[in-house]
Amino acid sequence: MFARLLRRIYLFQVITGALLGVFVAAQRAQGYAMAWMLALAVLLPLLLHGVVIGVSMVMSRPQQASLMWWRAFGGELLASLQIYWFQLPWCFRPPQVLLADPILLQTPVLLVHGYMSNHRMWDKMSRALRHAGHSVHAVDLEPIFTSIDDYAAHIEQAVIALQSQTGASKVALVGHSMGGLVIRAWMRIYGHSRISQVITLGTPHQGIPIARVTPTTNAMQMKWHSDWLQALQASETHATWGLMQIALSQDDNVVYPQREQFVGDASVTEFQGIGHIELCVNRTVIAWVLKQLQTH
Repeated sequence: MFARLLRRIYLFQVITGALLGVFVAAQRAQGYAMAWMLALAVLLPLLLHGVVIGVSMVMSRPQQASLMWWRAFGGELLASLQIYWFQLPWCFRPPQVLLADPILLQTPVLLVHGYMSNHRMWDKMSRALRHAGHSVHAVDLEPIFTSIDDYAAHIEQAVIALQSQTGASKVALVGHSMGGLVIRAWMRIYGHSRISQVITLGTPHQGIPIARVTPTTNAMQMKWHSDWLQALQASETHATWGLMQIALSQDDNVVYPQREQFVGDASVTEFQGIGHIELCVNRTVIAWVLKQLQTH
């Protein structure tokens, strides 16, 4: 489980920081060992997190840093800290169908997270959807490193569960990052007769260069213009693309080149000043998702 992996990684970082604090105190600040230990136990993980976000922002920058780029940097840092420290590691139960108030009943929505994540990525989005009258279900894509095609069965089970508990004939699907490709892979196998629409947020429809440094099966499938991506697109029709609404950010720090991330003639909406993780929690993006769902 990804949550367990995150907890172990953070525990290792905290222990390493504490030991480093003891070492520093022994060398330079005798008598303050506890203070140094606590300080570095907290600061080391935060520093590493900041470095990862900073490097990704610099690598994805298409030109000189702009005001929107700096806004994306700050927003992405805060959003990723919130999600990766306070949400994803504390996932102890499998996701359940969350029913909305029957008085406000709208199209049920299935939420599909991306690479190295879990269903708690959607906490804020899920609350907004339920408040608007949408019953919500999310998935945990396990195992973490496998073929994207293998996740199609997870989506099928979740769609069946959502339809069964809501009585709806059609559902909407929202995917973040790799989650959008998972949805498309599911449609290739199971068709789209039960779909009202598909919304993707920051999905690498054409791939990403950074996938080259992560040699897992699903990461390799997301390489820029990979054979898998080209075969997926070749299997689709205008009817498939007509169901899709694509949201991308010009300042996405993971999925880039940013403006090339479209597929076929699917509708595309561009945002600015929003990082990759922040797409799931940004108020403007959530409002846009709700608006798209209301128009179908």
